[in-house]
Formats: sequence, structure tokens, C-alpha cells
Amino acid sequence: MLSGLALLLLVCLLHMFVTAQGNPWSQSLGCDEYLGSGKVMDKCGVCGGDNMACKLVSGLFQQHSLNKVGYHKIVEIPEGATKINVTETVKSRNYLALKSRSGRSIINGNWAIDRPGEYEGVGTMFTYRRPNEVTSTAGESFLAEGPTNEILDVYVIYQQPNPGVSYEFILPSDNPPQHPNHRPGGNTLYGQSGNDHRGNPNQDGYDPAGGGKYTPQVPNNQVPAVLPPRRQREYNWKLSGATECSASCGRGSRYTIFRCVHRLSHEQVPENQCDSSTRPSSQEEPCNLQSCPAFWDIGEWSECSKTCGLGMQHRQVLCRQVYANRTLNVHTSRCRHLEQPETTSTCQLKICSEWQIQTEWSACSVPCGVGQRTREVHCVSNVGDFVSDEECNMKLRPSDNENCDMGPCAKSWFFTDWGNKCSAECGMGVRTRGVLCLTNHISSLPLEGCGHERPTDSQVCNHGPCESRIEWFTAPWSQCSTECGSGSQQRAVVCLMKSDEGFNVMPPYECSSLDKPLNQQSCHLKSCGAKWYHTDWSACSKTCEGGFRVREVRCLSDDMLSSEGCEEELKPVEREECNPEPCVPHIGQLLLCSKHGSGAKAPPLECHTVGLVN
Repeated sequence: MLSGLALLLLVCLLHMFVTAQGNPWSQSLGCDEYLGSGKVMDKCGVCGGDNMACKLVSGLFQQHSLNKVGYHKIVEIPEGATKINVTETVKSRNYLALKSRSGRSIINGNWAIDRPGEYEGVGTMFTYRRPNEVTSTAGESFLAEGPTNEILDVYVIYQQPNPGVSYEFILPSDNPPQHPNHRPGGNTLYGQSGNDHRGNPNQDGYDPAGGGKYTPQVPNNQVPAVLPPRRQREYNWKLSGATECSASCGRGSRYTIFRCVHRLSHEQVPENQCDSSTRPSSQEEPCNLQSCPAFWDIGEWSECSKTCGLGMQHRQVLCRQVYANRTLNVHTSRCRHLEQPETTSTCQLKICSEWQIQTEWSACSVPCGVGQRTREVHCVSNVGDFVSDEECNMKLRPSDNENCDMGPCAKSWFFTDWGNKCSAECGMGVRTRGVLCLTNHISSLPLEGCGHERPTDSQVCNHGPCESRIEWFTAPWSQCSTECGSGSQQRAVVCLMKSDEGFNVMPPYECSSLDKPLNQQSCHLKSCGAKWYHTDWSACSKTCEGGFRVREVRCLSDDMLSSEGCEEELKPVEREECNPEPCVPHIGQLLLCSKHGSGAKAPPLECHTVGLVN
């Protein structure tokens, strides 16, 4: 009787539950494993969280020009980071690199460039992407879900101006909010099970064999549920096989296939003949668990170490093996069945420019002694063009000048031929020649260098007897009257009669029929610049008892214009005292004195003498 009442009570409760909540099997499962809870994971990975248990760290590395080619640190990613995203803003010839704090290189380490793919490190898997399409402008990146179990250092391998690298990741907050461990009552699939929203494997009911899911724990005092009698269906779902394995080796996966069949004949029928709500879920199964053969993963060549001539380039060659759709680094011994590709190679982008000697040595710059000789040396490109000297190795540049020794210079007298013109047109005259003592081609030495017997530089000449004739004869010009600026110079001009007996001075009118040469001319040795000029002194203001006289002083330039370029300390005085002697009348003279004005400020007496007439 008691069991009947309990059964009736259970049926009533089930009816009330279905009426109030609808069919529990049609509701979605929340992240807390409760049907219809509606809970989802927030960005911090907390089931039903409010995104407050973590913080987003983001930034942009924008340093455009770095001091040298190579690795430059961008950011440090702390332990426990999730949702890691490091991306170049624009495609460039730079590369991103990743290294753990313990020193392990994960991506693009040791000057070797890895191929795009998946790389495992610090407890997570990194997806490395590098778009290679010519038209693509997207930069390279790497992503990881995390969390990391070690500090990471992110680098950029700098080869050209940095276009910018953005980064972001999520870190747990210092004091994450505590989420209460409770269950929404009345709508759970299994009732009050023992697992919490964190999926702690130490909780009761945790089933590792079931993929980490929790099996419900049935209380000892619970009344077994009485299910309604099953209705015999004509068509059922039947397991008919599985999909092809996703990998030929290294652990792939396949999924079970269920088809609708007749319950008795097991013949396949259209799927709409079966109840879709009873169709079993397709299950994933591992397949092809045997290891894939290891292979050499060859990275891209680095840039040539030299812009011209023979250089070196490097690439990373890793022994890798595929397992569970992931490519992992393995020991090189697993690739011993394959020939290992070269990791270094010579390269040459272009032939370097070289030095070429364009001309032979020139003649020595001196006929004797030590001089210089030159030649043309140019830096020539591989196509024959003259280029800047910086494109050639300056250490290998041939010399374009050198000393040359033409032997000792002779020290002797050098002289010209005698002049053809005699100093006299008739009678006795003189002709001359140039005489020099030379020790080299550019300078003269004192006569002692050639001895004291200097060759004569003049000799007598005679064009025959002279007829008596009158001529103007001129003396040499005198020196210029001024050391600078405009001056004048003079010479003597006389009328002479020349005969065999000699010269006789004649009166000037005897030569009046001839043009008389100038006896004065202006001269200008050099510019004086600004200079002080002054007039003569004026008459003294008094003849005795002390007077004064004045003159005008001006600063004039070479062109006689007023100037301010004269030195003030050299300026001549413009006024001076004169006639200081006392006034004493002489015999036959009368001293007259007069006073102008009166008072304390009246000028002194003015006196002068006048002669007396007899």
C-alpha cells in the first residue's frame, strides 16, 4: 500500500514538473552542466561570470626606427595569460619572435625563421600566421588560448622601419570575484549532483573515463523512478558505420553514423520515418593512432648578410612530427632516415662596385727635385657606371697621387740672350740681358749659391757715329708722392743736342718743334681706406697774451666721400693755443686795449698794437 502511494506521488510530481517547465530534454545544457541554467563562459573562463575576474591588457609598439638590425623586445606576457594575440599592423620584412623566460625559443629563434603553423610552448599552443599573398597587406601574427605556465618575452626581428605591432592578452585579476557554489533548484537534469561549476576532479561523481563528465549520484533513500511503458516503434536508429579518419597517421578522429532502419528487416529507410528526438548523438572516435614519419621542416632563408658580393644566409631546419592534428618538434634522431637540408648557404645579391684606375701617372710636377704625380681613380659599378666612393671598399682604394724624385736640381747661373735694342740709336750705347741664379724651377736663391762671379748683364753697343740732332731726353720718374691713395711723381725733361762729342744741354725752345714728354703724372700705389684730412690752421685769434687757432678735420674714403672708417685715436686736433707771449709794445707802436660788456662774466681785455705815424 505504501509503495503504491509513493508511486502515485512520484507520477504527480513528474506531471507538475513537465507542465511547469516544459520538456526538460528539449532545453540546452549550461556551462555548469545544468539543463536550462542558461549559464555561459565569460571572457575570463568563469562559468556564469561577469567578466570581472580578469583584466584585458593591450598596447601598440610604435617605435618606428630602432638602433640596429636584430631582436628587440616588445612586451613581457606574465604567467597565466589567456587569449593572447600579437599582430603586425601592416606587412613588412620584419618578423615576430617568441621566447620563454627559461630561455627556450618557441617561434623564430636563433636567427632562423619558422614556417607558419602551430607551436607548443609554456603550456599552450601558438598558431603562427604569415600571409604570403602578394596582394595581402596583413602582417604576421601569433595567437594562443592559454593559460601560460611561464613568463613569455615577445620580440620583433628588426630589418626595416617598424609599422607597428599590437598586442593583447587577458590576465586574472588580483582579487577575482568569488562565485557562490549553488544550484538552481527544480530544473536540473540529474537532481542534486555533487559537481561544482569549476569541474573539480576531486569532487564526488567525477568520471575520468567519461571524458571528465560527472555521473549523477543517486541517494540511497531515493525511490526508483517508474518509466512509462515503451511503445514499440516500427523504425529505429541503427549504428551503420563511421566517417573516414581525419588523418592517415598520428591520431585522427572519426564520427559514428546512425541511419534509420526498419525494426525487423533492418532495411534503411528515409530518416523522417524515425523520431529525430531519439536519434543518438554522433560520437567522436580516435583512429590511425600509429605515429606519422618524422620530416624536416625547412624555414625561409634569412636576408643575405651582405648587400653586394659573397655573403651568407641562414634558415631553420627542424625535425618535426604530426600527432593529433598538431605538428610538434622532436629530436633530430627521428629524422635520421632523411638527408638533413643545409642550414647555411652562400648568397650574392649583386656584384660589388670596384676601384678602377682610369689613367696612367701624370708627368712629375717639377723638372728636378721631389714633386708630385697624379692619376684618376674611380669607383665603378658592375655595369660600368661611375658611382659614389662609399660604394667601394675605401681600404682597397688605389692611391691617386704619389711623390716623384726627378734628381737633384743644378745650381748655376741662367741668362737670356742679349737684347737686340741698343740704348742709343747712334754712337755708344748699352744693351742688356737677364741673369739669374736658379736651384729649381720655381725659386731663386741668393747669389752665393752660384758663386760670386756673376755674369755681366750689360755690354757696350755702337750703331755708328751720330749726326748732331736735338731731342727731348727724360730722366726716370721719381717715387710716388704718397704711400697709398692718389699721388704724383715727376721727372726731369731737358732738351739735348747729341753728337759724336757727347751731349750738350740746349734751351727748351730749341726742341719746341718736338712733342715734349710729360714731366709729371698721377700715381696710385694702393688704396688707403678711410683717412683723416685737414685744412691749414687759421690765423691766431690774438697776437699776444695767448690766443687760439682752428682747422677743419674730416674723415674721407679713397673716393673722397665722407666716411666713418677712420680710427678716432688718430684724429688730428682741430684747435690749439697760439701766441702765448706777453703783449710788449715796440718803439713806434701803441698798445690799445678794450673791454666789451660789464659784470663778473665780462670777457677779458682785448689788446693790440698800432703803429705810430711820424
